[in-house]
Amino acid sequence: MSLKSNLHNLKEKYKGTKMAPAFNALHTFLYLPNETTHGGTHIKAADDLKRTMNTVIMALVPCLIFGMFNAGYQHFAAVGTPVEFLSWDAFYIGLIKVLPLVIVSYGVGLAIEFLFAVIKGHEVEEGYLVTGMLVPLIVPVDLPLWMLAVAVAFGVVIGKEVFGGTGMNILNPALTIRAFLFFAYPTWMSGDKVWVHGAVERAQEVANGANVDVISGETILGSLAQSNGAGYSVADMFFGFIPGSVGETSTLLILLGGLFLIFTKIGSWRIMLSSVVGALVMGLIFNGVVSSGWITESSKFYGLMSETFWHHLLIGGFAFGTVFMATDPVTASQTNKGKWIYGFLVGFISILIRVFNPAYPEGVMLAILLMNVFAPTIDHYVVQGNVKKRMKRLKVKTA
Repeated sequence: MSLKSNLHNLKEKYKGTKMAPAFNALHTFLYLPNETTHGGTHIKAADDLKRTMNTVIMALVPCLIFGMFNAGYQHFAAVGTPVEFLSWDAFYIGLIKVLPLVIVSYGVGLAIEFLFAVIKGHEVEEGYLVTGMLVPLIVPVDLPLWMLAVAVAFGVVIGKEVFGGTGMNILNPALTIRAFLFFAYPTWMSGDKVWVHGAVERAQEVANGANVDVISGETILGSLAQSNGAGYSVADMFFGFIPGSVGETSTLLILLGGLFLIFTKIGSWRIMLSSVVGALVMGLIFNGVVSSGWITESSKFYGLMSETFWHHLLIGGFAFGTVFMATDPVTASQTNKGKWIYGFLVGFISILIRVFNPAYPEGVMLAILLMNVFAPTIDHYVVQGNVKKRMKRLKVKTA
């Protein structure tokens, strides 16, 4: 008997029971649902929510694999024994550090999704398929797994399920999880010893009197915020050979992923482009302030404020957040004009927060979450503006 026949028999067995949603989720992951709509007009399309989520995951996989190589590469570079980037030694270190993050993210998140589906008696929603991949890519490589598990549980329950599940949440779930980590465990998200594997252990050994070299593993943003200089070339920043969160370092792969999402009509090019414009405008304003002499080198804001305006697109999590999280169709603006406004403000506020928050020199997370809250308001005024224009045209025609 074939696997499909066995699954069909099991489907009939669980039909009408509390475990039906959990089984159906596994069944439809392997096979297309055999149900068809009846009566009424409906749209025929080849895609569904699960295919959409899988398409986004496909765009994220290159960032994940690159992040594994980079995690090992940065580790060996920091301990003073550099290796080739595309080497087994680098990949092995990255694999044993990043893969557990992926497993915990999916394990905890999907377990909660299945639990809510069984309790509420509805089908398991596919929204966490992308969130589960995003989360390991936006956290430090050495983040303790128990912290990640607690944060994922918080993000899924408070950031998603309490609003009604996929399609109803007002905040991006992945960024909600990262925000929880930032506020609950700030030293693990903004400290300078968590971005390179082994840095924390070396620092503890030094504190205990051991004669070993210390690994700082500080990100570019941390160095610039302290006016220490980035120490990396533009090529390193563009290709991603720098310390940082697992999937956020390679601007090249993020750009290719963004083009793929635009080609498949899943990601909004309006939001991506307007976010870049907003960031460049804010960067130019800061460069102008520095050039005018209003800010001196003694200022704590000088480092990031004096950085060449377009460099902000290559460092930190700006590119990753713009492509994969600001474009979230649930939490972003829905109208075309609203997308331009929403995206511009995401980019503008990201650089603003990045410069004026030296304790945590990264602003894209907070900027996107802030604009998630205001997205419905932006769409409301865009729609009302269109209504008023139509009413004016109607009055002119009837006059």
